[in-house]
Amino acid sequence: MKKVKIGILVLLVFSLTACGNSNYITDDGTPVEYKKTGQILQKDILCKPEDSELDALYKEYGDQTKINYDDLPLCSEFHLSSNEADGIWEGIFVKPLAFLILKLGYLINSFGLAVILIGLAIRLILMPISRKTMRQSSNMKKAQPEIAKIEKKYAGKTDNESMLAKSQEMMLVYKKYNISPFGSCLLAFIQLPLFFAFLQAINRTPAIFEDTFLGLTLGQTPIKGLLEYHQWAYLIIIALIILTTYLSFRNSMSTTQTGNQDMERQMQFIFKFMIIMISVASLYLSTAIALYWIVTNGFVVLQNFIFKKIDQREETKDQIIVPYKDKKKDKNKKDKKKGK
Repeated sequence: MKKVKIGILVLLVFSLTACGNSNYITDDGTPVEYKKTGQILQKDILCKPEDSELDALYKEYGDQTKINYDDLPLCSEFHLSSNEADGIWEGIFVKPLAFLILKLGYLINSFGLAVILIGLAIRLILMPISRKTMRQSSNMKKAQPEIAKIEKKYAGKTDNESMLAKSQEMMLVYKKYNISPFGSCLLAFIQLPLFFAFLQAINRTPAIFEDTFLGLTLGQTPIKGLLEYHQWAYLIIIALIILTTYLSFRNSMSTTQTGNQDMERQMQFIFKFMIIMISVASLYLSTAIALYWIVTNGFVVLQNFIFKKIDQREETKDQIIVPYKDKKKDKNKKDKKKGK
């Protein structure tokens, strides 16, 4: 399991840093760059850029684009029906996200703010799943002593009868504590495709990556902005990416403590590995995707803090109510005895 999670993280970092990606327009094997932003030109853009210099570049290398460049609509005229979707992934995730960012961006005159608002809207929609995931983690923690007893009971037994009995006893514990074996994984399986969809929607839509937000070009990466343009604001971007990631993961770790030392050691390893990888990847995140990452992780930190406070308040109420009920029962018993 640990190897699978590490594999996913490595895939994420490779995708962020564009390692091994062959989907770029090249000139004698060298990726063609839009000098204003440092953006490497993609072959499968969804619409034509508004910037004349970028438009001239795409016309020059138009033979490498996956769709005839002249047939592409302007980004301001892009619709869900524009171009034929290249598979289910593009039709369900990438094009709708690009369309939403474009329409909202043109409406409020800021694609950077549009990315932030849509990222927050998605987080709000996912809030019930986040709440359920947090409760699953809490219930798993409560169930851990019983699970540990079952593990100890069947330690070293590999015959089919023992394995079947163990599985049945585990399912009874899961049922008792209202735990779904796959419930805690649901959010991760939703978040990862959404992140990659945002990444593609931004990188494949010229109007987004050629725009600016707070003086920073949305398609530019911190490493480009720092080394070539000496834009020190990117140091703040990098710091915020690392900080919000750290707080988000640490918060998740605190809600998923299980009492199982081996499992918690694995989680600590994954936590440290992820922080290192994200720290490296933060240098290569475009400003637009960095904004999405910072805002959504910041939202998760605040959301989990609120959930934790609500849970603590509910637990305090239960601790007050239960003794009160017990006292009331004792009083009723005494009254009955006196009545006799």
